[in-house]
Amino acid sequence: MPSTALSTTTLPGGLVALPGVYQPQADTRLLAAALAHEDLGFHTEILEIGTGTGALALHAAARGARVTAVDVSWPAVATARLNAWRHRLPLRVLHGDFEARTAGRRFDVVFSNPPYVPAPDNRLPSHGPERAWDAGLDGRAVIDRICADAPARLRPGGILLMVHSGMCGAEKTLDRLAGAGLAAGVTATASVPWGPVLRSRRSWLEQRGLAAEAEEREELVVIRAQRP
Repeated sequence: MPSTALSTTTLPGGLVALPGVYQPQADTRLLAAALAHEDLGFHTEILEIGTGTGALALHAAARGARVTAVDVSWPAVATARLNAWRHRLPLRVLHGDFEARTAGRRFDVVFSNPPYVPAPDNRLPSHGPERAWDAGLDGRAVIDRICADAPARLRPGGILLMVHSGMCGAEKTLDRLAGAGLAAGVTATASVPWGPVLRSRRSWLEQRGLAAEAEEREELVVIRAQRP
């Protein structure tokens, strides 16, 4: 792909990505389709957890919503800010942990494509592109935090949209959200080919019982939860 003088990668839709920033893929597109069904307007306050290139945050901002995007990666923060500037869209991009950076704030919509790939090391990476996908032994290190935090982050009637692999256990996510007092369900699924990260961990995933032998496709799910 062509590169700019800033060593960015040019993506479809006029977005750019600095090196190491997660680029929109099938999970991004599935979450974008789910977001398109939500009623967003000029008074809608939105939080995106883990913005990456800012693709989804900018999609919401283009519909008039007021969007705050958070990411732990400085390259992702810089990329999202650059894409907002290039598209002339208002987007507040914050660096750091989503709970710490949005403490005391509530939103009408929270959405996230969090890290969800099971990893042999239960410790989350502190740097590098792996921060965008590695999520502990069961892939739920960030998912579970979002589930627990959702009631405090949503206004009454607020919506949470989250995409992750079926490998992580959609039922477990639904149970955690229900336990937190939210009404939740799976609203969309997609079957996609395994990418290079899963392929490189095939033996380990099979040993853990997270994948069947010779499995080649991954199920993605979109979870939608609403606070009463």
